[in-house]
Amino acid sequence: MATGQVVRSEWTKIRSVASTVWTLSTAVVVTIALGMLISALSKNEFDNLGEREQLSFDPTFISFAGTSLGQLAMIVFGVLVVSNEYSTGMIRASLAAVPKRGVFLFSKLAVATALAFVVGMATSFATFFLGQLMLGDLRASIGDDGVLRAVVGGGLYMTLIALFSMGVAAMLRSPMLSLGILMPFFFLISNILGNVSATEKVGRFLPDQAGSRIMRVVTPVDDDTPYGPWGGLGIMALWVIAAVAGGYVLLKRRDAQ
Repeated sequence: MATGQVVRSEWTKIRSVASTVWTLSTAVVVTIALGMLISALSKNEFDNLGEREQLSFDPTFISFAGTSLGQLAMIVFGVLVVSNEYSTGMIRASLAAVPKRGVFLFSKLAVATALAFVVGMATSFATFFLGQLMLGDLRASIGDDGVLRAVVGGGLYMTLIALFSMGVAAMLRSPMLSLGILMPFFFLISNILGNVSATEKVGRFLPDQAGSRIMRVVTPVDDDTPYGPWGGLGIMALWVIAAVAGGYVLLKRRDAQ
């Protein structure tokens, strides 16, 4: 089967599965709604902040507060795209039709990543503009220094989260096992490591904490992170490359199950 046919086949698989459509829709709604809510609450509480907190107030980053929860849906999307065929047993038929496993995997990842990129970018821009609307006179403008970079970076962050999840799912094959590792990793382990003084410096190099730097415009006064926004996204990209490479190597070496 030619590569173009494989890509079209993967597109058909993704859009025909209701769960993938629902997870992406959830990512959009949750990210935007929570971002608007946190932005509105932040506006109301701004006058109660101390001088130090007001100087570090980042209206752009505030509007992306919903990303921390919206990425949950992107993780589920990434896992389901890859592991659905394993859970249903269709992987045998897929690999029989496309024996070149590299073509099979990277066609799947390319289609799913392109879809995640479109959804992530649309969500990021909508989240920013609606969040700034809630912030009123505290709002930032898309033309301000660093703001456009942060908004575009928000879309890239969501895309990389989905792609990282695809790589992990390709390694583990099981949707339950993949989600059972990814959910605690992003929502428990990462937060603990990043907020405990003894492990804070380690936590900075985890994919979500490093990648989320791209969405910051105002650097907190006491921040001593040794990399900038693009450096953080680069660290996240290295995690993604490692996960995808691991999925490819394991797919090449083992039988379809």
